Amino acid sequence: MSKAGASCSACSPVFPPSAEKESARCRRAGQNVADHDVIESREAYFSAIEALAGGTGPIGIDAERASGFTYSQRAYLIQIYRRDAGTFLFDPPAVGDFSELNEALLDEEWILHAASQDLACLREVGLDPVSMFDTELAARLLGLPRVGLGTVVEELLGIHLAKEHSAANWSTRPLPEAWLVYAALDVELLPDLRDRMVELLVEADKTHIAAEEFAAVLARETKAARTDPWRRLSGVHSIRGQRNLAVARELWLARDALAQRLDVSPGRLVPDASLVAAARVMPESRQALADLREFSGRASRSELDRWWAAIQAGATTSDLPALKASTDTLPPPRAWAERNPEADVRFKAARAALTAVSEELAIPLENLLTPDFLRRVAWAPPEPVTPDSIGFALGELGARAWQIDATAQLIADAFVEVRQTIDLPSESDS
Repeated sequence: MSKAGASCSACSPVFPPSAEKESARCRRAGQNVADHDVIESREAYFSAIEALAGGTGPIGIDAERASGFTYSQRAYLIQIYRRDAGTFLFDPPAVGDFSELNEALLDEEWILHAASQDLACLREVGLDPVSMFDTELAARLLGLPRVGLGTVVEELLGIHLAKEHSAANWSTRPLPEAWLVYAALDVELLPDLRDRMVELLVEADKTHIAAEEFAAVLARETKAARTDPWRRLSGVHSIRGQRNLAVARELWLARDALAQRLDVSPGRLVPDASLVAAARVMPESRQALADLREFSGRASRSELDRWWAAIQAGATTSDLPALKASTDTLPPPRAWAERNPEADVRFKAARAALTAVSEELAIPLENLLTPDFLRRVAWAPPEPVTPDSIGFALGELGARAWQIDATAQLIADAFVEVRQTIDLPSESDS
């Protein structure tokens, strides 16, 4: 636990620093002012709660996972910073339940960067904000060209934030001090960054937009698990035949069960390409599988009996998967001209109109309106086509009020114009 990260006057975003202060500020961002002790006991956890409750202002919070290393997406480090309280680094597996901390901070605004990436693992341990400011999302709404935390901090606060440990294996114990310094800086700068962004959002008259977007992120429900998660295998589209697909499914299930038991990322055991290769070749014996050069990976030979059993199960099952998964996914837009020509024209006309608004508002097109929402109303528009009917359809899909206000009229106008153009008789028909 360290208070070394408390804000100082040299890091204030209100007044541009002099060259001398700028140099000092950058040195501060890179130096190890004090060791950062990781909170592992319940006693230290409750002491941290008391200190944080006595702090002032919003709470900067971040979580580090071990994506690509472990099977789970749990948090292996949670960092929290609050002015007048300091920086606190928690070991979630050791601490366990964080519901007491959540209750102590529930009435405060929490600041996260790319909140949608961290909310699930925070909620898993009992941390669930009611009010939230997302600096990554705010950067998008402000039209910043790059929205990574390091680039946003550098652009708005003038501080270079090194990101060399972002892809580290955070399940490592003990965590190296250099990693802890990196993790602490991630949250220590969030309140200053949030304050500067609020100023810019006010200047751009986008505070109401940001508020709606932040609320939508908090309210977004966790996606339901896919019916056939094995179909996410990279390269599965190259597998022909139901029997081969059954083998691919059984290999995926066997790998997933082993990865979950060992808490290891599945691809670190046997990569997708190996499973796909085995499913395509359909080796006729355990030895043939062992001799298959394309079947590689650190567990490819040590768990050979497991993989051979999966191949046998797929080769003999009567539960054959469909060649294509049943889904409500629309065809890719590049295929619309042939499959639904009128929808293709509608989509292109509406997208052109929204692109102009996106540039005028300095908000990326994908944030102005979720691309899938536009594709769906273009593919099957409501009848009759009016701003209200388009707005209702967008709302049912999940569009926010500000998005509907900014886009429904334009989409309706584009659709009506397309229909009128298509319905106009040509000179040869008259």
